[in-house]
Formats: sequence, structure tokens, C-alpha cells
Amino acid sequence: MIDTGAAPQAAAALPGRVAVLIVGAGFGGLGCAIALAADGEQDFLCIDRGSEVGGTWRDNTYPGATCDVPSQLYSFSFALNPGWSRSFSSQPEIQDYLRTVAASSGVLDRFRFGVEFLGARWDAEQALWRIETSAGPVAATLLVSAAGALSEPKLPDLPGLADFGGAVFHSARWDHRQQLAGRRVAVIGTGASAIQIVPAIAGQVARLDVYQRTAPWVLPRRDRRYRAWERLAMRRVPGLQRLLRGLVYLGREAMVPMFVAAPRLGWVASRLALANIRRAIADPALREKVRPHFALGCKRVLISSDWYPALARDHIELVTEPISHLVAGAVVTADGTARPADVLIVATGFAAAEQPIARLITGTGGRTLAQVWAERGMQGYKGATVPGFPNLFFLVGPNTTLGHSSMIYMIESQVAYLVDAWRRMRQHGLAAVEVDAAAEQAWDCDVQRRMRRTVWSTGCRSWYLDAAGRNVALWPRTSYAFRRLTARFDLPAYRATPADGASAGG
Repeated sequence: MIDTGAAPQAAAALPGRVAVLIVGAGFGGLGCAIALAADGEQDFLCIDRGSEVGGTWRDNTYPGATCDVPSQLYSFSFALNPGWSRSFSSQPEIQDYLRTVAASSGVLDRFRFGVEFLGARWDAEQALWRIETSAGPVAATLLVSAAGALSEPKLPDLPGLADFGGAVFHSARWDHRQQLAGRRVAVIGTGASAIQIVPAIAGQVARLDVYQRTAPWVLPRRDRRYRAWERLAMRRVPGLQRLLRGLVYLGREAMVPMFVAAPRLGWVASRLALANIRRAIADPALREKVRPHFALGCKRVLISSDWYPALARDHIELVTEPISHLVAGAVVTADGTARPADVLIVATGFAAAEQPIARLITGTGGRTLAQVWAERGMQGYKGATVPGFPNLFFLVGPNTTLGHSSMIYMIESQVAYLVDAWRRMRQHGLAAVEVDAAAEQAWDCDVQRRMRRTVWSTGCRSWYLDAAGRNVALWPRTSYAFRRLTARFDLPAYRATPADGASAGG
């Protein structure tokens, strides 16, 4: 059985009712809590099944875990970090940053860790959410899902897994008890996690087989360590770090046309990626195996300067034959070859196109959000709200992920929208707000119309797409456009219920 590393449930005292309940304590949940407190709202609670803040960066502790967004962009705008050690930060450093921000924010007393979200049901009569957790029930006027798109590991169907006998675990639930030195290791996947793991463990293992379904585009990582004087300048020179952050942001925004308007502009990046292959790999057969056969950007573009050199090592084999099944101590491919393995590392990503928390949320019609999305696809107004689910807000909801820049920018945009919504509800004496179905449909139609001309619609299969082939993950415009569209809560797009219970339009 694959170890998913689910955190143990722990008892924690919960209040019977709060104004706002936040699920998830990663960048989204922490940023939301800090913003609510700054706006004067103290009656909120954040729950998380883990043992501390961090979310994705708490859970993904695999060797080589590093952010693929430049450090200067990967922080809250209100808590810049002049102490980054490198231009691309590692998992431990990002997790330390989150701990530091949380400790200095003054909101940790309203966080409960080791608490699993088990479900929520909308109580229309009382206009609140009735929530079940592993630590008991709690009611909330506003329910915020900050569980994130990369919270639930995606596990492949592996026939014969029970017969394998060796250690098996997902990259997002790394089993640190396993010593890899001198052992035969198999890695399934060649995505963002795998291209970091393989180089990191290559020097330890006796044998490493990497199972690839599709060769990714991999650009070189322009990473370097910051010098002491640079860190000192960022700390001491007023405005310097914010200026650097702004320049990096503009550079990333300049990449948007290549993704959303004119995919042919990707030819320069494609040449860089192919040169990355030629520099590291001399074997023509291996070069052909790692050469992508889809438009750059259609799947997630990866960055690494040590992925290809690792694959070129003598004790590492890139296997492109599909896996057929597992037997005791070996992985068997479709051509009948059995490759011995002591440890199987599953690096197959996350259920990003599903939002697993949707199975646990029941709205006005007695149906779960997962059931609603199963009928019409995962969609939400401004990636935040869904008809039939009053007072429910998503952070990193449908079509809010970026293919070029920092998700923290998008998270802060959605947090601002949510906080303004709560502020307007209090100002106008509203018990509930529910986005109008027509407004949500118009929003989604516009998103999907824009999506048709993007590089993500050029024919490849990716985790951006749902089972019907709709891109439900990415935002097909600039992040600045999203910031502008979410700057204020647009009450006219919602059905508002006054506290006296009479329903009215926005």
C-alpha cells in the first residue's frame, strides 16, 4: 500500500461558533488570517490536519525540493524576506519563512493543528455552515477553503502493488525512515518533483530507474547564492528589495503572451531547452527519449540544470515503456522486462483538477460541490465562489493557477476579494451572499473562450485539464488583470440575504 503520510488526528479545543472558518494553513490560509485580523476581524479560526503552518511547503520534504519561482517573488507583499540565501529558495527556507511570518503575525492563537476537516453542510435557516472536524463540530458564517490545489497526492493504479514487498511512498509524503544509499530505486514520473528528486538522490543509490510517460520541456535553472553584501543591501537600502521584486514581476508578466496569445513566441525558450539537452547528454538515443513532442508550455514548463546530467549517469536508466505491473521486488514494463527495485517513489503529482475538498461540502440543494462540478465541470466566479454554496470562498480556486509567475500574488488578490466581501456583508447587514448563476456562467464562458487560443489548448494532456478536456486550473490572462478584477467585492453579481432573512438581489 502506498504511504500517503496523512497527519495523525489530534484533539483540539474548538469554539462552538466563529464568524469565519478557514481550512488549510499554507500561504492561503495564513495570508487570509493575517488579512482578516488587519481588517479588524478577530472572530476567525483556521484548522489544518498538519502539525504547523506551511501547507505544500510543510508536506513536500523530498530531497532537492525547491521553488521554481524566483525568491524575490515568493513571499507575501507585506512581509518581504531580505534573508533569502539563493535566487530560487529551497523547501526548508520557505517553510522557515512561513513559520517566521506566522509567529510574528499575532494570529497563531486562532489556529488549530492536527484537526481534519470532515465535511460542511449549509444551514439555510440559520444562514451558516455546520462543519464537522476530527476535533468536533463548529459553525461558521463564512467558510474559506484554503486547502489548495496541491494538497492531495495523485496515486497511479499499479497492478500487483500488494506483491511488491518493498517500500512505496509518494514524493509529497516522503518516508525519511528509508535509507536509499546503496539500494535499487525506481521513480515513477518526470514532472516537477521528479526532476528535483532524481539529481538529489543520484549520488546515493546503487541503481535508479526513472519511468517516463511524456518527456517534459526543461529550461536551465539560473540559480545562484546571494552574496552577503546583496542580502545586507536588501535589508538596509530602503525600497531596494521592493524594486527588485517589481522588476522580477514585470519580467515574468512579459512571458504571458507566449502562453495566452501567441504560442509561436515560445520558439526562443524551446531552443534554450533543446540546448539544455545537448549540453548534458551525448547519447543520441537518450537525447531522443528526453526530447518533448508538444508545444512548449502546453504542459508545465520545468526548470533544472542537473536533470539531464543525472539521466546521463551510467547507473540511471530512463524507461519509456509503460509499466505493466509489479511483482515481488521488481517493476515490470509492457515489453516484459522486470527491473529490480527495493524502493518505489511515486512522483505523479496531485489531484489538482478535482479539488478533493469539494466532496465534503454540501450546498443549498443537498448536493456536494463535487456532484455539481461533475455535471458542468469545475468552475467558479473569479475562482472564488459557486452558485448554490452561499458564504463559501475558495483561495486558489478554479482557473486561478499561473503558468509563469508566483501563486502568492494570486492568493493575495483572492484574499483581498474575500476580506472586502466580509466587510461589505457587515456594512450592509447581510447574512449571506451567493453568486448569481448567470454571472458565474458568463465568467466561465469568458475564461474558456480565452483559453482556446492559449498554448495549453494545443493538444497535449496535462494536469491542467479535467476528464472532459477543459482547462480548469490556469488563468488565461496576466496576473495584473486578475488583481484588477478582484480588487473589490462586486456585490451586484450576488444574491444577498439580509440578516432579517428576506432574499434580495445584489
